[in-house]
Amino acid sequence: MTMRLLLATLALLPLAALAQTAAPDPAVTRPAGPDRGAVPAVPSSTMDEALNDYPTLARADYIFGCLATNGQDRDTMRRCACSIDVIASILPYEAYERAETVLSMRLATGERSSLFRIPATETGVADLRRAQAEAEIVCF
Repeated sequence: MTMRLLLATLALLPLAALAQTAAPDPAVTRPAGPDRGAVPAVPSSTMDEALNDYPTLARADYIFGCLATNGQDRDTMRRCACSIDVIASILPYEAYERAETVLSMRLATGERSSLFRIPATETGVADLRRAQAEAEIVCF
């Protein structure tokens, strides 16, 4: 992600969300040895399981895409798993699925893709982008 895009995305985040991610969670212990400095797979032990309604296939798909973008090593896999966990704690799966559908349909060509470029579809995509920006701050 370029610095300009990251800064533009951060401008969209509420200040409370940025302040909340600035302090590390004292409940999370960092591993020692070769995994020292690794990001935990789950950002907090207090994450509400009721909000964690993402199917395994959706999580795996996100992690594979994240690995393809950021490199394929163990540390990146942990960071990608952390990232989808943060997104799942912010967005319900229904909203995530709608935004992902809009984004994938925008990749198509022709008249069909223009239906997914209207302002009415932008709200869900903006919510997903904010959740991804928060996940990047927390996990990467």
